[in-house]
Amino acid sequence: MTRHIVAADHIIIGFDEGGAAQIVADGAILIDGDQIVEIGPARALRKAHPGLPETGGKGRVAIPGLINAHHHVGLTPFQMGARDQPLELWFPERLAMRHVAPRLDTLYAAFEMIASGVTTVQHLHSRAPGNTDAVLARADTIIGAYKDLGMRASYSFALRDQNRMIYAADEEFIASLPAALQKPTADYLAGFGLSLSDQIAVFHALRARWQDDALVGIQIAPSNLHWLSDAALESAARMAEETGAPMHMHLLETPYQKEYARRRTGGSALEHIDSFGLVGPQLTIGHGVWMTPDDVALLAERGGCLCHNCSSNLRLKSGTADLNGFLASGVPVALGIDEAGINDDRDMLQEMRLALTLHRPAGHDAPHPTASQILLMATEHGAATTPFAGRIGCLAPGRLADIVLLDWQAVTKPWQDPAMPLVDVLIRRAKSGAVATVLIGGNVVYNEGRFTNIDREQVLEEIERDLARPCSEAEVSMQRLSRDLIEPVSRFYEGWLGQGAGR
Repeated sequence: MTRHIVAADHIIIGFDEGGAAQIVADGAILIDGDQIVEIGPARALRKAHPGLPETGGKGRVAIPGLINAHHHVGLTPFQMGARDQPLELWFPERLAMRHVAPRLDTLYAAFEMIASGVTTVQHLHSRAPGNTDAVLARADTIIGAYKDLGMRASYSFALRDQNRMIYAADEEFIASLPAALQKPTADYLAGFGLSLSDQIAVFHALRARWQDDALVGIQIAPSNLHWLSDAALESAARMAEETGAPMHMHLLETPYQKEYARRRTGGSALEHIDSFGLVGPQLTIGHGVWMTPDDVALLAERGGCLCHNCSSNLRLKSGTADLNGFLASGVPVALGIDEAGINDDRDMLQEMRLALTLHRPAGHDAPHPTASQILLMATEHGAATTPFAGRIGCLAPGRLADIVLLDWQAVTKPWQDPAMPLVDVLIRRAKSGAVATVLIGGNVVYNEGRFTNIDREQVLEEIERDLARPCSEAEVSMQRLSRDLIEPVSRFYEGWLGQGAGR
């Protein structure tokens, strides 16, 4: 549709400077192409623009499209054979995962995200085997799957040039293994040995290839301090300076990463990357569970962002982030589902509810997030971490028309006290089944349980058929290697934390 109207009983357009939700009652949104032209009373817009097609209407509540600001894979690691483990042990555990075609894998998670109101995903591609051509081909397949579905995607291929299995050199790890494990481990790690210059070339090639696509943005993703040499940190800073592209970097996810930073730099991981000019408005820190108050203050001073990954931190025993401290600092905080949510899916409504509930410490006067703060994290603050900042995250003239319509009866059935604030009800009670319609760039991509561009059931059947086959010889070999590496990886970290595991 070129020009059309989206109407709803209530439209949450965004938040004022004090954090209060701005709501238009009995409102409508005039859309032209992929942009919002006007928002106002539904009756007035219909009168001014008679005969236009209309989506939504009575019984609907409209909100800005949600942003999953930290995402990696499609079928979850648990589905694919990797148990939840502490993060450092999860790296070898993941070798046991079954293989699935990248397009099918991407669509699987995208279906779940859109059905829960996500219109934009921050896809952080952590690793891909092969040479530059193979990595680019996989990236194009993933981006193409999002495009075919109609989803907005910020894509990055993570920079990583060292320490691929433990927080020490690959050569050191291989040498520490029993002789029978050295060659298969070396062969596996060699498959991900793309040089730093080639990884940088991947970023530039993808950026050139997708720069004119309205649904696609390309980011820089320096992966994490332990995975990056100082030369790689310098390269990431140059890439950002030359292109203006935003960056998303995992940092201080676990206490072991904090200890690694101490051993490598003698101080703070954030201070170290700041010395390369990486900390600024262009940077989002993913996780940040073990950031100190001084780290948070530095990030606030530099104008950076944080992404809170509530479910992932719990499932991988990374710790509980100080979300209330983050919010008090003034740092914009986004929300990401990461590999999978608490129910092993990509339900953003559920992730918001978990973040709202988990961070309510004991004590009548103890700080805790409000429902409005959580929705802000999943909308405008999430948008700030992507290349689409300033164009998505709230509903206003000139913004992209990424809109979610909720069936309010489905949210509140069988009863909800009408005096309860709308946003509080939304965050506490809305389930993915209440998502009636999702528009991205003005196009309806999901309506009444059906995707308009791709047959979800056909894709799920294809995945089921593919994974019903017996494990390949390569998969069996990797499952064996995974089991064999858990013990030596675990042994490497013995004694790392001592008595100093606190923040």
